[in-house]
Amino acid sequence: MSAFSPIASGSPIFPRRASNYHFTKRATSRNLIIAFLYLAWSCLWAMAQQTESGKPVVVQPGPPGAPSKTLPPSTKGILPPQSSADVEFMQGMIMHHAQAVEMTALIASHTDDKHLRTLGARISSSQSSEINFMKRWLAARGEPIELPSMDMPGMDMSHQPMLMPGMLTPEQMEALRQAKGKEFDHLFLVGMIQHHNGALTMVKNLFNTAGAGQDAELFNFATDADNTQRAEIRIMEAMLKKEKN
Repeated sequence: MSAFSPIASGSPIFPRRASNYHFTKRATSRNLIIAFLYLAWSCLWAMAQQTESGKPVVVQPGPPGAPSKTLPPSTKGILPPQSSADVEFMQGMIMHHAQAVEMTALIASHTDDKHLRTLGARISSSQSSEINFMKRWLAARGEPIELPSMDMPGMDMSHQPMLMPGMLTPEQMEALRQAKGKEFDHLFLVGMIQHHNGALTMVKNLFNTAGAGQDAELFNFATDADNTQRAEIRIMEAMLKKEKN
């Protein structure tokens, strides 16, 4: 048999390979067991620490680049105080959004423009959803949905409803209802841009008020509304430019 035959030269090799395999397998198993025991020990140690203190550990994340701090177990989270400006913003924005939904409801019967119909559906859907959110936010805090009456002695407010920034006047709304086709398209776009800019003013006023806008839900809502309405203003301005071409 040739000296290079697998049988002649390999017969003593197979046992060595098997031995290496079993050794590696045992080493891997041992490492896994050690890792598991270490993990279990860490968990038990953490549980023991918590049991000794009787209360969970409170960790305060540090600012970027700074370490976290361990606070006393007695530390309690404190929500920012509720601001009357937050409540008034939500109440006013419900009224503001309601008019936008009313404006979009006219589209189906007043124009055949598919782009305006698509935009109107988007505005109606988003603002209707936001109205529901704002009502839940107010109800959860025991606040009324509507703004308190702004009637003042000596002033007849029965025919002049209070308007939030950017809201269309009764005369503008009536002109929109009477318009059809291209005239309606133009009045709607001009009116809704005015309306959206008013919402941006309301958000700006909120954040410029000391102590207001600190509530996390309200902050996220106002920020999202600001971004959304800025984007829609750009869309409507582009649609107005196409009218001139």
